[in-house]
Amino acid sequence: MFQRDGGDANVIIPSMPWYIRLLRGVEIGLYAIFFAGLLGGSSLLVTTEPSEAARRYTRSVEFDYVSWTLEAFGVKLDQVVLDTPFYFNESARHQIVVDYLHMMDIILSDENQLNLMYTDPQVHDPVAASANLRIQLDRLYAHQRQLAPLAEAVLQEQISATLANLGLTTGGQPLPPVLFHISPLPYNLIISPRDKIQQDAAISLAPDLSVEKQVTLESQVDSGLNVSSLVVPVGGIGSYPTMVMRTTALDWLSDTIAHEWTHNWLTLQPLGLNYSTSPELHTMNETTADISGHEIGVLVLKRYYPELAAAYDLQTISQPLSPTRADFNFNTEMHTTRVHVDELLAQDKITEAETYMEQRRQFFWQNGYAIRKLNQAYFAFYGAYADIPGGAAGEDPVGPAVRALREQSATLTEFLKTIARMDSFQQLQAAVSP
Repeated sequence: MFQRDGGDANVIIPSMPWYIRLLRGVEIGLYAIFFAGLLGGSSLLVTTEPSEAARRYTRSVEFDYVSWTLEAFGVKLDQVVLDTPFYFNESARHQIVVDYLHMMDIILSDENQLNLMYTDPQVHDPVAASANLRIQLDRLYAHQRQLAPLAEAVLQEQISATLANLGLTTGGQPLPPVLFHISPLPYNLIISPRDKIQQDAAISLAPDLSVEKQVTLESQVDSGLNVSSLVVPVGGIGSYPTMVMRTTALDWLSDTIAHEWTHNWLTLQPLGLNYSTSPELHTMNETTADISGHEIGVLVLKRYYPELAAAYDLQTISQPLSPTRADFNFNTEMHTTRVHVDELLAQDKITEAETYMEQRRQFFWQNGYAIRKLNQAYFAFYGAYADIPGGAAGEDPVGPAVRALREQSATLTEFLKTIARMDSFQQLQAAVSP
C-alpha cells in the first residue's frame, strides 16, 4: 500500500543525511544502556527487603527485561537509521497510524473470539473449530509486524515535534529521544503493609500469567510475608524504549507514550532520580507524568488527528461493565472508601479495614465495576495516580499539591521544569503555599 518509489505522491526525501541518522542510532544505543541500569517510572524495581522477600515466590514468573529490550532496541535502531517516517508525507503518515489501529481492532476482536471458543462448553473441539480463525490471525500478525514499526515511528516523530513546540527539547530534540514499542505488557505485583497503605515493592511478572496463577501468587505472598499484595495490569512502562500495551484507542495511546517519555525525562532530573525515595515522591512522579501525558496527548490529537480530538477523554482506573445507577460516581465512592480505610488503619483496626474493603468491592460490583480484589495494595498502586480529584488517593495531600502547581504555572513546560528540580514533598508544599 505504501510505495517508496519516486512516482508515488506520498513519498518525500528523508530529512537527515545518513551519517546523522547513524549518530542518532549510536546516541539511542547509549540511552538504552543508561536506562537499562536506571529504569524510570513504573518499571523501577528497587532492591528493598519486601521485594527481595517476595521474589522467593516470583522468580519463576518474572518478566525478562533484557530479552525484551534487546528485541525492541533492534526494531528502534532500524527505524532511526532508515529515518522511516520521513519517507511519507503527513497525509500518508496519518493513514499509516489509522490503518494500524484498524488492524489492531480486528486482531483483538479475533483473539477474543478465539478465547471464547476455548471457553464455551458447547464447543467440543476448539482446535478444529478455530482452525480458520487461527490461520486468519497468523496472516494478521504477519501484516502487523510490517505495519507496527511504521506506525510507532510516525507517532514518535509526531510526539517529538509536539515536545519541540512546547520547548521540551535540548539541541532541537527531546532528551531522551521519544522511543516506544507496543507489545503485551508484564503485570506488576504490588506489595503494601497491612497496617498502612504504602507501596513497598513492585515486581514485574510475565504478561501471560493466568488469573488463577495471579490469585495463587497473591495468596502465597500474603500468607508468607503477612502483607497485602495485588497483581495489577499496567498500560505502559518507562523502560527504554518504553513499553506500551496494544490498544485501538489513539487518545489513550498518545497519552501513554507521552506519560512514559515524561518518566524517562524525569529520570534525568532530581524528581525522577528520587522516584522511590518516599511514597510522596512516588506520587509526585506519577501524578506529574499523568498531567504531562494527558496534555501532550491532547496536543498530538488536535494537531495530527483533529477528527478524533473531540472524542478525547481521560481514562478511568476501572471501566464500568453495566452500571445499574445513573447517579453512581466511581471516583466519589472510591474516595469515600479510601478515606474510611485510612481511618480504620490509623486506629490499628486492620481486620475491620479488610472486611470493609471486601464489602465495598461487592458494592462496586453491584454498580457495574468489576474489581477482583480491593485491598491495601490496590490503594497503594492506584492512589499514586492523583491527577484527578478524589478516587483511590483519598485525602493524600500530594496529588492536590501537584495539581495546584500545574494550575499556577503558565505553561506545561514551566510546570515540568519546576517540579523536576524537586527532591522532596516539602519543596512542593513550599512552592504552592500562598
